[in-house]
Amino acid sequence: MERQLLIFSLLFLFALSSCQYNQAPISNVDIQCEYGSLSDICVAENFLVIEEVKPVAKNVWEYMIIYNNYDQNIILDEKTLFFISNYLKNKNTLNDYFNKSYYFIYYVIQELEAANLPVELALIPFIESDYDPFSISPSGAVGLWQFMPKTGRLYNLEKSWWNEDRHDPFRSTHAAIGYFKYLFERFDNDIYLALAAYNAGPTYLDRQINKNKRKGLKTDFWSLSLNEQVSNYIPKYIAIREIIFNSDRYGVSLPNIPVESVVKKIEIPGQVEILSLSEYLEIKPELIYKLNAGYTKWASAPRDKSIFYVPIEKTYLLDIPESPFENVNQINWMSHKVVYGDNLWNLARKYDTEVRIIKKINYLEKDLLSIDDTLLIPLSSSNSNNFIPYEMHIVSEGDTLWDISKKYNIELTELIKINELDQNSFLRLGQQLTIGNKNIHRNIDSKKRTILYSVKQGDNFYKISELFDVTVDSIKELNEIRSNQLMPGQIIKVAIRAF
Repeated sequence: MERQLLIFSLLFLFALSSCQYNQAPISNVDIQCEYGSLSDICVAENFLVIEEVKPVAKNVWEYMIIYNNYDQNIILDEKTLFFISNYLKNKNTLNDYFNKSYYFIYYVIQELEAANLPVELALIPFIESDYDPFSISPSGAVGLWQFMPKTGRLYNLEKSWWNEDRHDPFRSTHAAIGYFKYLFERFDNDIYLALAAYNAGPTYLDRQINKNKRKGLKTDFWSLSLNEQVSNYIPKYIAIREIIFNSDRYGVSLPNIPVESVVKKIEIPGQVEILSLSEYLEIKPELIYKLNAGYTKWASAPRDKSIFYVPIEKTYLLDIPESPFENVNQINWMSHKVVYGDNLWNLARKYDTEVRIIKKINYLEKDLLSIDDTLLIPLSSSNSNNFIPYEMHIVSEGDTLWDISKKYNIELTELIKINELDQNSFLRLGQQLTIGNKNIHRNIDSKKRTILYSVKQGDNFYKISELFDVTVDSIKELNEIRSNQLMPGQIIKVAIRAF
């Protein structure tokens, strides 16, 4: 009897020591084995409840491979192999290309996991925007996920004078996850159909599926008759997935992006000037704007609190007593769009300020206002509202560095320094000069991208101006068009805002 118990104990300890699995605690086990039984089945069924331990991921790429919760039939067809070959033409740049996702991809993976969606969908922004939150397509799609205005509104991506949520990498990701959740449910959890619908629209995809049904044909992605853009979209996606999931096979070096947040969401009381925040945190303004691309002006909106994302290693600076952002920021500015009947005196009375202050802030040399112009208005005439916004000065006939420094009330040496000039520099007509001061704001007009737009049936100047958020006059001026007529297929240039 004692010998049997000893053998049993040794076998049990051996099973424990050799097991490579997590063991759940045993409770209320109903032992059905005969007394003294040493069968493997008895031990496994009555003593060990096992769970597979997955290896620890070293970076986000390994994490996606290990924890990808979606099985699919990967087809490396001719188109996919073509795109793989294209990506691999310059392997040296692929590392930089994938590293563009550094600040955002872990957040995207977290959101996908929370929604029980395939984590590999975190690769989609590479196709849509190169993970660039400032990206704008020729069709008017915006941000990491390339939301069109109508779809953005459906998923609560708002737009105001201060904000464009489609550019916001975090708010737009939340909206994209919601949209994908809907598409997966609508297309029976078929990842390729959901992706095709994301690219071309669910209504278009439904029509192509119904056509195949009427003909008695299969309705999977590969069997559908789709336009060229959608037909290429899935192979592009599979190509990127294949390279990342099998990087060693292709000799590709992936950037080391950690499996943890590298940015943190913070709340700051009141309105915040973005340059002041970047200077205090000693972060380049470009990075603050990239992480908070939804802000389209020199500051956050004038509200009780402002939301910012900042590199996690800098957040401690906002928790110390010396932080200038601990108390409410009293900037107190708003925007006013000029309508028929407005004049400087009425606006000064309406907003409890002075005509000279409105003119000074907006660099108005005359008293006349133009319909649809946007003015910055201080909400009171207190001494704290002495902010003069930053802008680009466009050099015109007769301009000198001395005159420009006097006009904007900045030191001549400072003007020369921030524009990397010397005192004897010749100014060129149309040259853009940075009018820098401590309260610099992001000047949208100085950061433009010119795109080519193909006029479609039913388009007019007003519709195109609304689509790209520009004025009709700017389109006409850029294209040297005087009439109001546009022809389908006509190619026009549009100077869009880069962010």
